[in-house]
Amino acid sequence: MRVSKLLSGIGSSLLSESTRLGYLLRLSRPRFWFYLAGPVIVGVVYAVDAVSGLFQPIALALFFYFLVPANVFLYGVNDIFDTNVDVHNEKKTEHEVRYEGSQFVVAVVFACGLLGSVFVPFLPREALVSLVGFFALAVEYSAPPFRFKTTPGLDSISNGLYILPGITAYAAIEGAYPPIAAIIGGWFWTMGMHTFSAIPDIEPDRQAGIKTTATVLGERWTYIYCAACWLAALAAFAVVHPFFGAILLVYPLLVFAIVRSAIDVNEAYWWYPAINTLAGMVFTLGGLWLLLGGNHG
Repeated sequence: MRVSKLLSGIGSSLLSESTRLGYLLRLSRPRFWFYLAGPVIVGVVYAVDAVSGLFQPIALALFFYFLVPANVFLYGVNDIFDTNVDVHNEKKTEHEVRYEGSQFVVAVVFACGLLGSVFVPFLPREALVSLVGFFALAVEYSAPPFRFKTTPGLDSISNGLYILPGITAYAAIEGAYPPIAAIIGGWFWTMGMHTFSAIPDIEPDRQAGIKTTATVLGERWTYIYCAACWLAALAAFAVVHPFFGAILLVYPLLVFAIVRSAIDVNEAYWWYPAINTLAGMVFTLGGLWLLLGGNHG
C-alpha cells in the first residue's frame, strides 16, 4: 500500500504541469491524440490485404509518430504563435497550458517535426506528398507568413491536415491514394470539426482581434456551416459506401440536438474526442470485417 502511494506520488510529481514532461504532455493535448493517430489506423486497415499487414513496421512507425510526436509538433507550433491570443482564452487556464517563452519547448517542438523526416526514404511518392502537406499546413495554420487560422474560410479548409496522416498511411502501404470521394469526405469532416471547435473561442478571438470563420459567421450561422460541412462529408463518403455515410449522420444530428436543446457549446465541445473516437472505431471495425472475409459472404 505504501509502495503504491509512493509510486502514485512520483507519477503525479513527474507529470505535474510545473515539470517539463508534464508541460509537454499537456501541450500535446492527450484528449486529441487520436485526431492524428486515428486516421492512420483507418488508412492502414483499408490498405492492407491481410490482418498480418496491420503490424508491418511502417504502419506501426506512422501510428506511434502521429500519436505523440506529431501532436507535440502541431500544438506546439500553435501555442508558440498564439501567445497573445491565448491570454484571452479560458480553455488555456482550465484544460490546457499556455506557452510562456521557453526555448526548451521550442527545441522539442522543432525536434518532433524533424523526426518526421525519418520516413522520407521509406515512403512512396504519393505518401511523401501527403506527409509534406501535413507539415506545411501544420506550420502555416499558426505561423507567418500565411497564418491560415486568422483568415476566415482558409482556417477551416486548412484543417484538412487532420486526414493527411491517414492518406499517408494508406499510400505508404497501397502505393496509391485512397478513393477521391473518401478524401473529399474526410476534408469536409475536418472543416466541420474545426469550425465547431472554434465556437467556444468566438469571444476570446474577437477580444484578441482575430478573425475566423466562426467570428465572422457568429454562433448561429457557424452551427449551420458545420452541419453543411458534415452533410457534404456524409454525401461524399456515401459514394464510397453507404455504411460510411450512415456513420457520419451522427454529426449533423448532434448539431441539431445541441441547438434545439440549448446545450452549452463549451460543454458539448468536450464530448467530441469520445464521439470522434467511436466513429473512427466503427470505420475501423468495418475494415477489419472486410479483412476477415465479410466481403465474401
